[in-house]
Amino acid sequence: MRLGVIGYGNRIRHMVNEVIRQDPTCKLTAIVDVRQDTLRQELRDKNDDIHYYSTPEEMLDSGAVDGVFIGTRCSLHTPMALKVLRTGLPLYLEKPVATNMEDLYRLKAGYEASQSGVVVSFPLRLTTIVQLVQEIVASGKIGTIEHVQAVNNVPYGNVYFQSWYRDEQETGGLFLQKATHDFDYINAILGQQPTEICAMVSKQIFKGDKPSGLTCEACEDNRTCPESALLRKDYTKNEWTQCCFAEDTGNEDSGSTLIRYESGMHVSYSQNFFARRGAGARGARFLGYKGTVEFDFYTGIVKVYMHHTPRVETYELTSGDDHFGGDPLLAKNFVDIMQNDVPSLSSLDDGLMSALMCLAAKKSAETGTFQSVSWATSASGIAIS
Repeated sequence: MRLGVIGYGNRIRHMVNEVIRQDPTCKLTAIVDVRQDTLRQELRDKNDDIHYYSTPEEMLDSGAVDGVFIGTRCSLHTPMALKVLRTGLPLYLEKPVATNMEDLYRLKAGYEASQSGVVVSFPLRLTTIVQLVQEIVASGKIGTIEHVQAVNNVPYGNVYFQSWYRDEQETGGLFLQKATHDFDYINAILGQQPTEICAMVSKQIFKGDKPSGLTCEACEDNRTCPESALLRKDYTKNEWTQCCFAEDTGNEDSGSTLIRYESGMHVSYSQNFFARRGAGARGARFLGYKGTVEFDFYTGIVKVYMHHTPRVETYELTSGDDHFGGDPLLAKNFVDIMQNDVPSLSSLDDGLMSALMCLAAKKSAETGTFQSVSWATSASGIAIS
């Protein structure tokens, strides 16, 4: 199978390599990227069969690809996806699938009119740990889930303040960058539709009066600042060098949501970007009347606490690299879609719902109001053709 890429960044590079590992008959044959000359030099020795195109249209019209990966900056995910969806080609789309409500509705309409099989980059829902929790919940042993407490304390949070991710106009904000994954796996485990959301964010740490545009290399505090790139072993090849205590630093450094689901139960979710080292955590507690199941991606441990008997079950799983083991399954699913037209395990429907939740959370935090999570209530005035 011939693979085409629009935006050959680090994440898509990894996923293309994973697809080729899953099926060595797959081959990268086409790239559209603004860094075309640099990539030609870099990839010449590894793959001299790649054709470089100036525009996505040129590549898509060539008939030279059997599946397309989109790994551009976030604000271009929707415009590029719409170009691919019109062709009917299988599509691997990075998250977030859209960064604003108008793009989200345009993407929804384009998807509904398309024949493309789409895999959205939501590896967490496919991890062994989430699959196990899903199995435990589905078994009924802990009862119907009536409350969820979820957390994501990001130990590498400086990337969102010291690199291009600090540009909120580009990323759509940190709910779309991180919570989109967590909302998706929670939706998958619950098997319910969210109906309402409220949110709050704060920026307490990564703010300050350092001059705009300051980098670690130019800062007089670069040997004492705990966020200094110069204190990281790989700083010479690391782009995370912008000052996170400068006047132009974007993004909140913590955020929380309450989400109501169709059964009436609710989920609390909180994410933080200044926790470090052992304070990093990512996981959730799912509580039923009979028992509670909890897990953490970083430790790979799942525990089931029975509420009415003195019994605790512990499962120790290999947490794994590559998004805790989810990336290889995404890659395999994409290969199967290209070759056998099988259903997506992480569909664009899933991506659209998660993005809708994130955008509703963002609006809630900005306005101090509850927001409905509903397609019908959000379409007014949005061009979707």
